[in-house]
Amino acid sequence: MTCFDRRDLGLLLLRLGTGGVLAAHGAQKLFGWFGGGGLEGTGAAMESMGYAPGKASATAAGLSEAGGGVLLALGLATPAAGAAAAGAMAGAAAVHAPNRFFAHGGGYEYAASLGLTAAGLAVTGPGRLSLDHALGHAVNRGWMVPTALGVTAAVTAVVVGVRNQRVRKIAEGEQESLFDEEAFSQQLDE
Repeated sequence: MTCFDRRDLGLLLLRLGTGGVLAAHGAQKLFGWFGGGGLEGTGAAMESMGYAPGKASATAAGLSEAGGGVLLALGLATPAAGAAAAGAMAGAAAVHAPNRFFAHGGGYEYAASLGLTAAGLAVTGPGRLSLDHALGHAVNRGWMVPTALGVTAAVTAVVVGVRNQRVRKIAEGEQESLFDEEAFSQQLDE
């Protein structure tokens, strides 16, 4: 079939929208564009969130988001692009998880939506309106999908696991007292 159908157009729109948002999000981290903190500011923020070393974490997240986003928008190396972006969003979701699901309360809704969309594009493929299709799917083979998603899932699990351990250790060191000793003393005096 030589004509494009609505599935191809739908995938193009989904890739352009998701890829564009991810690329902009990554550019905030890497270059400080669009009001972002750049590597220095984002690195400090990553460190405070438990991702250490901060600057290396900011670079990895920024490259995964910006690179994955641009490649998704172009429809090039779609399995790797979608997996990289999904991994970065899983890391972001881990930070927001204590705030529950919805974004209005600081939850992981937004990161989960972007990550699942990127993973879905990795599985589905880019459609015929893509560079992958134009290049004969040289970097979009069937075996690449489980490989890219599997490797990304393993790396993400390790990174998020180490981050969660670090956050727990910090929280244990800063544990609040079980009761207010001063208020208790005042009650005894009364």
